[in-house]
Amino acid sequence: MPVPTQIARPRHLAGVLATVVAVVASIVAAPTASAAPVQYVNLGDSYSAGALVPPKRAGFVAQCRQSSRNYAHVIAAARGYLLTDVSCGSAATKHMYLRQLPGTRPQLDALSPATQLVTLMIGGNDDNVFANSVKACVAAFVSAPTTQAPCERRYGDTLARPVLTRTGPAVTAVLRAVHARAPRARVFVVGYPGILPSGGNCLLNPIAPSDFPYLQRLQATLNGVIRAAAAATGTTFVDMSVASRGRDSCAPENVRWIEPLISYGRAAQLHPNAAGEQAMAREVLAAIDQRFR
Repeated sequence: MPVPTQIARPRHLAGVLATVVAVVASIVAAPTASAAPVQYVNLGDSYSAGALVPPKRAGFVAQCRQSSRNYAHVIAAARGYLLTDVSCGSAATKHMYLRQLPGTRPQLDALSPATQLVTLMIGGNDDNVFANSVKACVAAFVSAPTTQAPCERRYGDTLARPVLTRTGPAVTAVLRAVHARAPRARVFVVGYPGILPSGGNCLLNPIAPSDFPYLQRLQATLNGVIRAAAAATGTTFVDMSVASRGRDSCAPENVRWIEPLISYGRAAQLHPNAAGEQAMAREVLAAIDQRFR
């Protein structure tokens, strides 16, 4: 008796299925190229470098005091970014264009059209804003310890004036240059975290407590011109002022993100410690996720 033709069809179908399975298996088994890591460049000053936060980054210019635990290294490790970090202690906006120390190059030279992500902190060293204001207020307190707000009485708005007239335009120019050198990059400029509280006694910082609000306003002025520069250049500003409240240099050791003038080697004086650098990394990562989710 002849075999019905419909019974022969499964053999043909089985052959087709076997061929399909073999092709699919070969595709799955074939190696796939992994995505290239994000090209990430960090620029800036000692806050960006994590000055004296142990351990020091090996193989980099020692005088820059760059830490292997600064916020850029924390970010790169968390996301697998390929980091080029040229941040350096005491850098001012001019060092974006000029060599700062032997062994360094202008920081903007680290950028290229291939750069995909840029972070930086800059402006605090222009006209020695931080250093001069602190020195001035320590000296004012020592010379007039019983006077109410001796630093503000002596200097008034003279400390803030160069921030408004020179630092703001200089930071704007730097951010424009960053975008020009790295036109496809996502650029984030980080504001400075709070250094001093609004009041109270603080033996670790020999400054009149009545001058704390004065120095707070000076820092707010600096962060304000950086925020304005970011807005003018299409840069994302990462605000640290709110996140760092209660974490200033007068806070308890296990709470503070900023080390006081009388410190114990956890970081440079009036600079972020390891916890502060980690906190800045968290805020930058949150900004990256919000901006590009």
